Amino acid sequence: MAEQAPREAAGVDVQRPNPGRIYDWFLGGDSNWAIDRVFGERLLGMWPQIAGVARQNRALMQRVVTDALDAGIRQFLDLGSGIPTMGNVHEIVEQHIDEPARVVYVDSEPVAAAHTRINLQDTDWAGIVQADLLNWHEVLTHDTTRRLLDPEQPVCVLAISVLQFIGPDGDIPEVLRRYGRRVAPGSRIAVSHFASDVPDPDARVAMERFRTECDVTPNPLWLRDRETITGWFDGLGEQWKLLDPGVAHLPDWRPDLISDSDAKAEAEKMRPFAWCGVSEKHQA
Repeated sequence: MAEQAPREAAGVDVQRPNPGRIYDWFLGGDSNWAIDRVFGERLLGMWPQIAGVARQNRALMQRVVTDALDAGIRQFLDLGSGIPTMGNVHEIVEQHIDEPARVVYVDSEPVAAAHTRINLQDTDWAGIVQADLLNWHEVLTHDTTRRLLDPEQPVCVLAISVLQFIGPDGDIPEVLRRYGRRVAPGSRIAVSHFASDVPDPDARVAMERFRTECDVTPNPLWLRDRETITGWFDGLGEQWKLLDPGVAHLPDWRPDLISDSDAKAEAEKMRPFAWCGVSEKHQA
């Protein structure tokens, strides 16, 4: 396991567990520290399904990217991308098509940004913007974004398992609207988020313990229900339409793209713990 941050991230606080590095550990990556693994074990003790949900969120992202590529989209903006781990967007693109594409990763965390720069040093069609995703203007006007993304062409905006780290002060609906207004028709916005409305009361208690424990990390966590997330998509405006099946549990979004039997079985077990949705922009 990696125990040192990239040189570009010198001075970063590695004395507290970091959600991005913990997520990397859940996925089997090596960009994490002992403190992250210890804290991850603690979280697993509180909510054993968390690692499975992390894997299924990653699998959802793969399906969203693949479906966007099949629809002809060749540009991706990955908000809150985190530390590069298994199955990054540009890797999914490389595996699925041979023609040119563009990917911009966005993350404010210095270690995540440094790892991404190293990971992309031989990839001129992908880049990293070190910025808070809430600062939509900074993200969209950054030199890297301007260089790689054509505002006249559709882009798939990914907010996979990241908005749960933004509290009420972040005004998620307005931030999504801002991104939505500035992308071309044919673009998509994809969201996944941990659920607060899990039917099993014991599971809800376990998730709340998990949520409370995350308060000691630099990025506290929020749980939200289906109605809230549906409201975010409704707030994008009349040009936007949710793709079938609307806001749904992770295994219900393009299940035809889940080919592995073990992945299907795990997806079903993780079904109630997260919501997702993808909306597409049409001509005015």
